[in-house]
Amino acid sequence: MTATPQPQNRSLRLDLLAFPETSPLVLFGLREVFGAAGVVFPEITSGQPGAPLFDIRVVASAAAAEPFRCYGDVLVEPDLAVAEAEGADIVVACDMYRPIDSPPHGVFPEAAAWLREMHAQGAQVCSVCSGALMLAEAGLLDGREAASHWAYAPMFREHYPRVRLRKDLVLCPADDTGRIITAAAVTAWQDLALFLIARHFGPEQAIRTAKCYLFSQHSEGQLPYAVTAPQLQDDDALIRDSQVWIAANYAEVNPVSRMISRSGLSGRGFARRFRAATGMAPIAYVQTVRVEEAKQLLETGRLGVEEVANAVGYEDTASFGRLFRRMTGLSPAAYGRKFAALARVHA
Repeated sequence: MTATPQPQNRSLRLDLLAFPETSPLVLFGLREVFGAAGVVFPEITSGQPGAPLFDIRVVASAAAAEPFRCYGDVLVEPDLAVAEAEGADIVVACDMYRPIDSPPHGVFPEAAAWLREMHAQGAQVCSVCSGALMLAEAGLLDGREAASHWAYAPMFREHYPRVRLRKDLVLCPADDTGRIITAAAVTAWQDLALFLIARHFGPEQAIRTAKCYLFSQHSEGQLPYAVTAPQLQDDDALIRDSQVWIAANYAEVNPVSRMISRSGLSGRGFARRFRAATGMAPIAYVQTVRVEEAKQLLETGRLGVEEVANAVGYEDTASFGRLFRRMTGLSPAAYGRKFAALARVHA
């Protein structure tokens, strides 16, 4: 970002926009941490609480501020509704758990209009996970980069094509001003909280908050967590047959040639039809399947990198490593260390 604002000498009004589909982890986690910022660290180190950095309000996405139950049947008692909320310095649209094929077109019109108005009035507008869908509904992300959970990438591609979704980022500023910030998956609310504290009150306050809660940021980005296994499609039986075949034969030599031969089409014709059905070139599809299989093998911690490379169809371990890093953001060895520890704990 081009400018770094000076730390504030007053508390900032921060509104948390909550939906019936919002997870309590995000809503109450943000409320807890922003409420503790500036207060708890002095108390646990000196016995005297400090001054709060934020004035927090929970804003209902509906026209009225009636109590409602969010995801998991957890009671939410909003402070006010969008029709009543004014004067926010920062707005955070919480996540909204939705099926990956069900965009929120016209579902929360009052909330979308409120987000536009808050941005127009100068508020910093942020989102967590699928909350970016509401920013997209409000038109605030048109022509801009954004982050959201990797599972919603197809929805953004189909329904919000003007949004440049960054599947690799955990935090994504929409432009150089920093007035729109989107955070990726649900637990990225922690990264967003630390970012906002540091931006408005200085890095020392963010570090103190991280120490209180033992927070660590997702410095490797979102790619290591993304599952990119392509879904079988139903519109083209011939291409579906190719998908089923490669799922069982990904380690074959020259698998694209084998799929072309099985299809009975020309190479160019098969490539066109395959891309039309899956959105990917055949070789990219094969690479995606192989890397997903490699990830599962590395997660067990039982095989070395060379063994994994050979198991998924690569004789050149270095070439496999470059492809793996490009698609996951980590080397195969680093990926194995990150996730195999969970397998060891279970064992």
